[in-house]
Amino acid sequence: MTTFGERVAAFLREEFSEAPVAASALGLTEHDARLDDLSAAAFERRRRRAEWWLARFLEQERSGLGADAVIDLDLIVSVLRGRVIMADWQMWRRQPDVYLNPSLQGVFTLFLHRLRPEPELVVAAAARLRAAADNVADGMRNLAPELTPRVYVERALGQARAAARYARDVVAGEVTDATLRATLAEAGGVAARAFDDFATFLERLAPNASGAWAIGESRYTALLRDRELLALDTRTLRARGHAEYERVAGELARLAREVDGGGDWKATLAHLNRDHPPTPEAMRAAYEEWTERARRFLRERGLVTLLPGEACAVEPSPVFQRPVLAVASYQGPPAFSALRTGHFFVPFPPDGVDAEDIRKRLESNSHPSIPTTAVHEAYPGHHWHISMAKENPSAVRRVFRTPYFAEGWALYAEHLMREQGFFTDPRQLMCHYEATLFRAARIVVDTSLHAGEMGYDEAVRFMMEQANLPEPTAKAEVARYCAWPTQASSYLTGCLEILDLRRRWLARDSRTGTEALRAFHDTLVRTGTLPLGLAARAMLG
Repeated sequence: MTTFGERVAAFLREEFSEAPVAASALGLTEHDARLDDLSAAAFERRRRRAEWWLARFLEQERSGLGADAVIDLDLIVSVLRGRVIMADWQMWRRQPDVYLNPSLQGVFTLFLHRLRPEPELVVAAAARLRAAADNVADGMRNLAPELTPRVYVERALGQARAAARYARDVVAGEVTDATLRATLAEAGGVAARAFDDFATFLERLAPNASGAWAIGESRYTALLRDRELLALDTRTLRARGHAEYERVAGELARLAREVDGGGDWKATLAHLNRDHPPTPEAMRAAYEEWTERARRFLRERGLVTLLPGEACAVEPSPVFQRPVLAVASYQGPPAFSALRTGHFFVPFPPDGVDAEDIRKRLESNSHPSIPTTAVHEAYPGHHWHISMAKENPSAVRRVFRTPYFAEGWALYAEHLMREQGFFTDPRQLMCHYEATLFRAARIVVDTSLHAGEMGYDEAVRFMMEQANLPEPTAKAEVARYCAWPTQASSYLTGCLEILDLRRRWLARDSRTGTEALRAFHDTLVRTGTLPLGLAARAMLG
C-alpha cells in the first residue's frame, strides 16, 4: 500500500518534471536547462493527470495522519480542484503570455538567484533561450482567435517586443567572461528572433481576436470556495468590496480635511501625486530608503522575528515585465535553498514611452505613497513573510501558495504598520488608505468583469475615477484582471480574513501587547501560504 508520504513525493516529482521553470524558481537546479512543454498534447496530459491525482488524494485515508499531514493533504486537494475547475476554460488556447513567461522567467530567475557556478548557469540559460522558439511555435499553433481576447493580444504584444530586447540586448550582460557572453548572445539571438516572430503573429491575430475573458460567475464562485476554501460567492464578495470602498472613502474624506481643509479626497490625492521622484532611479532610491526604515521600525518595536541573514534588494523591474505590470512586485528567495535574499522590483516604465507617460507612472509612486508600498512588498509584507515561510519543513507548503494568503498578508502588513504608528504624516496616511481603497475597487471590478457585468472600457473608467489611477496604470491594471481571474480580489479579502483570525487568536492567547502580536505573526506565516481556511485550522486547531 502506498503511504501518504510516498504519494506526495511521487506527485511532487511529476510536478517538477512538468514545470521545470517553477522547479528552478524553487531552487531545484537539476531542472535548470529545460522549459515547460507547451504543446497541446502536454496541456491535455496535464488535464488528465490533475483529475487522476485529485481522485487519488480524495481517496487518501485520513486516519493515522497527523494534523499537519491532513493540512498538507487538503492543500493539495485545493490546488488540484482549482486546476480542474479551470481546465475546460483552456487558458492555453486564449492567453499568449503562456508562451512567453516560461522562457523569460526561466532565464531571468537563473541569474537572479545564481545558485550554480556561472558557466553552468550559462549552459542552462542558453538551452532555455534556444528552446524559447519551441514555446513560441506551440503558441502559434495553439492560440485560437475565436477564443483569444483582444486585450490579451495587446498586452502580450508589448511583452513580446520587450522579450526580444531582453534576449538580444540584456541577457548577455549577466556575465563578464567573453566566451560565456558570446554563448548567451548567440542563444539570445535565437530567442529574440522567435519573440519577434511571435510579435508579428500577434499583430496578425489581433484583428480577429474575439474571445471572452470573463470566466463566469459560477466558475469564479467555485474557485473561491473549492480552491481558496472561503465561505464566499462572487456576489457576496462584490458586496464586501463595495462596503469596504465606502468605509475607506469616509476615512479619506476625513484625512483630506486634515491635510488641506477640504473634503474632496480625490482632489487632495491628485495634489499629493504631484510630489513624486523626478526620475525612475530616484524612485528606486526612495523605495530603498523606506524599505530600510520599515525594517528598522519592526526591529525596534519587536513586532516580528527577523531571521539572521535575510535581506531585501530594491531593484528596477525586469525589462520584459514593464509592459504588463505597472505596480511594484516581489520575488522571494528559492524555497529549497539556503538563500534569504528577496528582490523588491520597482515599477520602471517600459522602453519607448513618452515623457508624459513616464510622468504619469511616477505620479503613481509619489513620495507620500512610497512608505505604504515598501511595507507591502518588503517589511513586514512579502519579503518578511516569504523568508519565514521557508522555515516550514513541509515540501508541499513550500511549493504551493495562494495569493489570498500572500497578498492578504501584505495588505494586513500595511494595516499593522498604520496601527503601530509607522505612518506619521497625514499625507502618508491618506496614501495608505488610498491603497486599501484601491484593493476594494479591485474586488468590485474583478468580480464584475468575470461575472460579465462590466466591460473593459467601463472598468478602466472605474479605476481612473473611483480608484484615482492615471490612465496608463488603469489600463495595465484592468488588462491584468482580465488575464488573472480572482487574483485582484485576493488582497483585501485575505486581509479581512487575517484580521478575523487575529481576533480569534488573541482572544485565546494569554500573552498581551507586542508579545502576543509577535507570536501571532510568527506563528501564522510559518504555517506557509495556505488557503486561509486551512491557515485558521493550523493556527487554532
